Amino acid sequence: MTFSTFDNLIANDIALLGMPFDAYSSHLKGPSEAPAIIRRTIFSGSSNPSTELGISLKNNPKLHDLGDLTWKNNDDAFSVLEQTIHHIASLGAKPLTFGGDHSITYPILKSLAQHHSDITILHFDAHPDLYDSFQGNPFSHACPFARIMENKLAKRLVQIGIRTLNKHQAEQAERFNVEVHEMKDWTGPEQITFTGPVYVSIDLDALDPAFAPGVSHFEPGGLSVRQILDVLHSIQVPIIGADIVEYNPRRDINEMTAMVATKLYKEVCGKMLTI
Repeated sequence: MTFSTFDNLIANDIALLGMPFDAYSSHLKGPSEAPAIIRRTIFSGSSNPSTELGISLKNNPKLHDLGDLTWKNNDDAFSVLEQTIHHIASLGAKPLTFGGDHSITYPILKSLAQHHSDITILHFDAHPDLYDSFQGNPFSHACPFARIMENKLAKRLVQIGIRTLNKHQAEQAERFNVEVHEMKDWTGPEQITFTGPVYVSIDLDALDPAFAPGVSHFEPGGLSVRQILDVLHSIQVPIIGADIVEYNPRRDINEMTAMVATKLYKEVCGKMLTI
C-alpha cells in the first residue's frame, strides 16, 4: 500500500480516507477513534495483503492512503468531507472511507452525485437509517439515507440485513422506493442484481454481534462476514466508492471487529480493482 497526496491520483485509483467523526452518534461515542485502529490492523502483519479475488494490495500503485481528514470544529466536518470527495471524484478516483458514524454517507453522496449518474447504493445495516429526524437532528447517523433519497442523490437504494424496521422507517422506505431485504427474509446474493454504478456502505452492525462486537448498537440475528463477502464478490458492475462505518473500538474485544473491518476493506478494494 502506498501513501500519497491528491496530486498522485489518476482515474480508477482508490483513495483511502479516515473519517474520525462521531458527533452525530445517538447512543455512544467511539467511532471517531476507528481510523487509527483499523489502520493498525491493516498494517499489523496479522493477515497478508492478498484478497480472495487474487489481487494483492501490497505496494499496489492504484491504492493511495490520504490519511485522516481534519477540521476546526464539528460543524465544518461535512463540508471538509464533501470538498475532499469532490476533488477525488474530479480526478476519476474512487473514495473508500472508514471510521466515523453513518452520518458521513450523506456528504459523500452529495459529492459523488455530481460526478456519477444513476447511482445504486448497496447498504448493509441492521437499521434502515431512514428517519426524517432523530432526536431533533436531521443529520443524525439514523437519517443519512432519508437525506440522500429526498435529494435524489441515488437512483436506487438496496438495503441488506435490516432487522429493526419500525412503522416510520417502513413508511419512509415506501416513500423513497427503497428495496429493503430484512434479515429474516435474506437467502443470498441471488436476490439482487445491479445494472449501474454501485456505492457500497457497510455499517458493521449489519453483522451479528458474534462477528462484530465492536459496535455501538448490538442487534442479534445479523449477517455473517461470509454473507457480506458473498454479496460483494457477486457485484459485476463498477464500484464508484465505499464506506465502512460505525466501528466502535471502545466496545471491541481483542480488536476482532477491527480485523473484520480490515477484511471487508481488503475485499472491497479487490472488487474495485477488478472491475
